[in-house]
Amino acid sequence: MKARVQDRLTEDRASGMGAAAAADRVSVTVTTASDADARAWTAYVDAHPEGTVYHCWPWRRVLAEAFAHVPHYLVARRGERVVGVLPLAQVKTLLFGHSLSSLPFCPYAGPLADDSQAAQALDQAAVALAEKLRVDHLEYRRLPAPDETARGWPSNDLYVVFRKAISPDHDANLNAIPRKQRAMVRKGIKNGLTADAGDLDTFFDLFADNVHRHGTPAHARRYFALLLEAFGEQADLLIVRDPQGNPLSGVLSLYYRGEALPMHAGDYASARDLAANDFKYWSLMRHAVERGCTVFNYGRSKLGTGPYDFKKNWGFEPTPLVYEYKLVRGQGVPQNNPLNPKYRLMIETWRRMPRWFVNAVGPHLVRGLG
Repeated sequence: MKARVQDRLTEDRASGMGAAAAADRVSVTVTTASDADARAWTAYVDAHPEGTVYHCWPWRRVLAEAFAHVPHYLVARRGERVVGVLPLAQVKTLLFGHSLSSLPFCPYAGPLADDSQAAQALDQAAVALAEKLRVDHLEYRRLPAPDETARGWPSNDLYVVFRKAISPDHDANLNAIPRKQRAMVRKGIKNGLTADAGDLDTFFDLFADNVHRHGTPAHARRYFALLLEAFGEQADLLIVRDPQGNPLSGVLSLYYRGEALPMHAGDYASARDLAANDFKYWSLMRHAVERGCTVFNYGRSKLGTGPYDFKKNWGFEPTPLVYEYKLVRGQGVPQNNPLNPKYRLMIETWRRMPRWFVNAVGPHLVRGLG
């Protein structure tokens, strides 16, 4: 399928018409996907060179059931053939506003299209939907695409993603880690740490403890359960334990097209002294190789933060993410992130709240922070 998409574009260019000229022969229609479109959507994303795990159909269910975000998955067609997709979800909260995003809780999931005509049709349909829903803004989160025509929308350059090719040789991957960080991995090994498949209850406690220390609300346990269920063999949990078997750190990862993506991680405060987090990501990299992965995606980070520095120290280079905003009723680019000074007091107060309280209230707040 991927080859057929590329062959169609190659044939159009070779004929001298170009993709846009060939597309003019048949108009593009855009509709909102239903459950009946799941198979066609999946086939298109799997075949498209820029398709990612965040474009995959299971997110539609996860976002709807975990957060009550209304999905608006747009499909562009020429006749019966799918020529583009755009996953969108409507987020509406009293505290953080009303938006249409591609996609909340995903670092990138922008439009995919065969050509400029299909891309423009998706843009037009998305803007029309945003205006109909009277949202504050329409948000595209995407990886940079060098051939894409600039939309001219306001943007936010706060986020980057760290991705790197990995070798099938474990020693080669270890030696590729800069010396100082490699020493931390060896420290974890020397401390007798182990890493293996874990259970959701253990992972959730590690995650909730970590985000509480950082002053941010935790997801509900149900969100992680839905992720694991919806993605099946494309998802797993890894838990790092000390020599006595006590959990120290954990990570929930997704896998897609040879790429390992640690989505959510957590730890106890005791993990740092034992180098458990360094050992965790090294163990995950080994696990990814054993699953046949060739790319390790360290995930999204904000510029100038601790996680950004940590990933840089592993020898990964950042790729800027493109976050574009079509303002509808809003007056500017939203700043719903922990670096916004107006949230400083809220973060400090949240850290002091008891765990039972933040675990109960957090899921109601976090749904607007995706």
